[in-house]
Amino acid sequence: MSRRIWWFLGGGIALAVVALVAGPLVYAALQDDAPAARTVQSQPEGAALTEETDGSWTVAEGSTAGYRVDEVLNGADVAVAGTTEQVSGSLVVADGALTEAEVTVDVASIATDNGRRDAYFRDNVMDVAAHPTATFTVTGPVELPELTGTPQTVPVPGELTLTGVTRPVEVELSAVLTPEGAEVSGSVPVAFADFGIEPPDLGFVRVEDAGSIELFLVLTR
Repeated sequence: MSRRIWWFLGGGIALAVVALVAGPLVYAALQDDAPAARTVQSQPEGAALTEETDGSWTVAEGSTAGYRVDEVLNGADVAVAGTTEQVSGSLVVADGALTEAEVTVDVASIATDNGRRDAYFRDNVMDVAAHPTATFTVTGPVELPELTGTPQTVPVPGELTLTGVTRPVEVELSAVLTPEGAEVSGSVPVAFADFGIEPPDLGFVRVEDAGSIELFLVLTR
């Protein structure tokens, strides 16, 4: 074999090795951190806000939910967030207290900016074929502050169900009245082991042992 052929073969092998080793590093360098979580905002001064809060409310179009985790990709820390608009639920307020609430999220539709990550999340992490939804249910009446056009925060105890496992949680929910109804946002901290979830560890990429479930709810009467 000629020296030139050896040179070409050697160069091709070297490039392949560089691509294999540097690929994840290049991905990490190009990967932007996930956008900030959606949170409720103060309403414009003088806005005609909803006056009555007692009654039944429905989770409406415009609501979102999902997860946020930290990945370590070849030593680089990257925040990852997946979201979906497939959120449903209802709640009841009576005499200024939140007496009932349940929110259901279609886990199978949660997506990030990476299709392969999403496929692994659906099939290997969450097993959506067996557990297609996640649910947050409020436990017990919760006295609410006087709601206005300025966000008010209240601790809300509840139960979170993931992959068929239910655990007690407490979430700080922020609520604000709007002309159309109300908006609520919050983040539920999640230790994956509590729900029997094994965080991915694929060598060059590792997910931390805890993350959060994020909610942004648009509520109408």
